[in-house]
Amino acid sequence: MELPLNAHTIFSSASRQYQKGQYTEALDSLNQLLDLTRDAKTYALLAKVLLKLGFRSDAAQAYQLAGEEGGLRSEHFLAEAMKLHFACGNDDQALSLGRPLLEQAKTDPELAYIIVTLFLKRDQADILGPFKSTLSASARQEHQVLAAKLLTSDVGNNDDREIVTNLFRRTPSNPVLLSAYLVFMQEVNNFNEIENYAQALERAVQATNRKFLRAETPFYNVHWCRDERLNRLAAALDQPFPPTLPEERRKMQHVWGKKIRLGYLSNDFWGPHATMKLLQAVLTSHDREKFDVTLFCYTPEKHLAVAGEGRQTWGKIVRVESLSDEQAAQTIRDEQIDILVDLKGHTMNSRVTILNHQTAPVHATWLGFPGTTVNVDLDYIIGDRHVLPDGSEDHYYERFCRLPETYQPNDPAGRPRPAAMTRTQAGLPEDAFVYASFNANRKITVETMKAWAEILRRTPDSVLWLMCPKPEAQAHILRRFQSYGIITKRIIFCTKVEYEQHLARILAADVGLDTFPCNGHTTTSEQLWMGLPVLTPKGTHFASRVSESLLRAIGLPELVTADVGDYIEQAVALYANRDKVAEYKRRLDDNRLQMPLFDAERFCRHLEQAYEMMAERAKNGLEPALIDVPALPARTTPFAQ
Repeated sequence: MELPLNAHTIFSSASRQYQKGQYTEALDSLNQLLDLTRDAKTYALLAKVLLKLGFRSDAAQAYQLAGEEGGLRSEHFLAEAMKLHFACGNDDQALSLGRPLLEQAKTDPELAYIIVTLFLKRDQADILGPFKSTLSASARQEHQVLAAKLLTSDVGNNDDREIVTNLFRRTPSNPVLLSAYLVFMQEVNNFNEIENYAQALERAVQATNRKFLRAETPFYNVHWCRDERLNRLAAALDQPFPPTLPEERRKMQHVWGKKIRLGYLSNDFWGPHATMKLLQAVLTSHDREKFDVTLFCYTPEKHLAVAGEGRQTWGKIVRVESLSDEQAAQTIRDEQIDILVDLKGHTMNSRVTILNHQTAPVHATWLGFPGTTVNVDLDYIIGDRHVLPDGSEDHYYERFCRLPETYQPNDPAGRPRPAAMTRTQAGLPEDAFVYASFNANRKITVETMKAWAEILRRTPDSVLWLMCPKPEAQAHILRRFQSYGIITKRIIFCTKVEYEQHLARILAADVGLDTFPCNGHTTTSEQLWMGLPVLTPKGTHFASRVSESLLRAIGLPELVTADVGDYIEQAVALYANRDKVAEYKRRLDDNRLQMPLFDAERFCRHLEQAYEMMAERAKNGLEPALIDVPALPARTTPFAQ
């Protein structure tokens, strides 16, 4: 809009005064001008003058008025208003301008920083994903730090990978970023990048302060770091609970009943989840004359629609999904729970920190995470003598509670055993010796690849059958095998399928090859259930000892090899001795319904005895201490038909 002649003269005068640094005079002129006209041009100049005079909050308001007038530069003026409001601490005013500027902020890191900061303060992180890349590409450190705060716990998230890559490329000497970058590379099996930085990682591990370990996510730490002394350091920089908290919790007034009131905390309480494939039979087998069972459930609503029948038979269900940690803890106290068992530990979407709010006289962790759960007020970790051997106690925050045979439950009634799929149906060659691994591809390390390549080199008529649904990971795996001299047609990929179909295809293989240092967990027990022998090397931390626990519980301890070299030798020996493979398969079939691994009722009685021993110590005012549960007499007949 053209200014009236008198207004145009005043505006020109105010502009000249501003240019000459005569800011007070310019302000006087603009005040006169505002009596004649109020347009974007005038408000914008007023904002610049007020800013020079030190009136930042007033300048923000003037820019906002300029933007609200519309025009080609309206978004620019609103952005300037937002930046000034934010700098002045006027969060509400800044936030009021945020939503119209969301698109602009995708390319403006300063604007993105403000919007992200404001929305994070209000716990509204759901709309902030588009700004992660913008912030991570900025040269300003505070922008990069904020980008890192927007990372999800999903390493399959390509946006997150871009952010971590941006940050790492800018500061490759930062060991924390190095560790994070390698996690994403392992997720897609980019072995070249992993080896490029292997020496840098080793130097960081050997460094005296090991700061990067204390900032690392425990879940990914146990996937590559097999040293329990170092596993304990992971996430140690996170906010720990007050040192007096455990004693205060144990001394809280509590009324014990005739029954032990058990609480289980998880977001996996839906039938198709891997945890429930293991756990359902234990929940339904609990002796209701001795135990009351409550499930504190934060399973997302989307999963409850496919939760499966019989969920109510698992125990009383109390939803805590929408509650804060403090509110959830109060809900648990209201139920007068004696022993609260967290089933998640340091895994995705865990709310284990609820236990830092004094929920019950006894806190335990079990099943979800293969290692110590740092920064959480826990009394016990439930394991067995194989995953938690003598000598490992100092590397855990929790006291050991060791079941006599295996720490992993199983559900023989709920787990199907379909007829075996033919090799043709599975897409396998009929005349080859088939090695198989159905473990998550992130568990396939460089060391594992080298061992597999050596096995294939020495067994010319064999193939390796891998479950790997990601094309990018498949490409990296094939290139690596080619570099070892293995032709690609000897590597056969399969994808994820429906559960019964997956079980049906397992026996199309001859031998299962475990990954290391992170073993198969549910995956190993599924293979043993279907009758496939699995080779594993002896491990050095919880995650690398899981398959040993399962193999011993099914009565095949000889499949636990002394080390990686022995693992290779035994894999080659089985290729040369097909009768031995057949013998192992017969033994698995014979042992399946008599040995402890799949004996859910026996497992439940051992677990209940563990709970009784925990409760007895707590009732008597005793501190948590090592618990070794004695074994029931061995079965002499099958536990099921």
